[in-house]
Amino acid sequence: MAKFSKETHCKFCSLKLNIFRYLTTSELEAINEARYEVYFNKGETIFKQGGPLSHVVCLTSGMAKVYLEGENNKNIILKILKPTELVGGPGFQVDNRHHFSVSAIADSRACLIDFKAFEAALKDNIHFNLEFISHLNKATIHLYNKLSGLTGKNMHGRIAEALLYLSKNIYQDTSFTTTLSRQDLADMAALTKESTIRILKDFKNDHVIDFEGNSLKILDMEKLEGISRTS
Repeated sequence: MAKFSKETHCKFCSLKLNIFRYLTTSELEAINEARYEVYFNKGETIFKQGGPLSHVVCLTSGMAKVYLEGENNKNIILKILKPTELVGGPGFQVDNRHHFSVSAIADSRACLIDFKAFEAALKDNIHFNLEFISHLNKATIHLYNKLSGLTGKNMHGRIAEALLYLSKNIYQDTSFTTTLSRQDLADMAALTKESTIRILKDFKNDHVIDFEGNSLKILDMEKLEGISRTS
């Protein structure tokens, strides 16, 4: 069950996202008054696709997955969140609903900021507004690249791309232990769990990667990049 608290004022927080540096002391005070620190256990939902868009979320510790919920429990993971990242939703100023779900894949902490207070800061501070637009545009570019990878690559290429994303963008190492399940990895590549397990075994047999449980090591980065690029 999620725990609630408010331990640190936004003005003194070392974990706040870079865009908040544009806010004045009074604006930060207003944001601080309109936010909650929430602790989530691994597997807990942070917000739900289709639910009301009431808060913007800043992940300050742990890790979470952003995913589309499809029919028959077929999900697509769009992105992995790590500290410190901001996530809200494309429903802002449209229909005020979440169009994807976010759930913790490790014990996590997040600041939930009331969207009315966040919107007031956007209206009052042009520099904060422009930085938020930049943040949204970067997220859009990531989604375009994700769509291109899913539609333009075969199954081996999609898994290779997912492994490279985890290695370079999330864990920043060629050896890492992940809290993601095999189903999560399949959802990153829009594949079945069975196909994902088979392809991982293919990569292992070809000495491209090695793994035991959730610990994985990329043995041949150049070859894995080649599979992602050409498959």
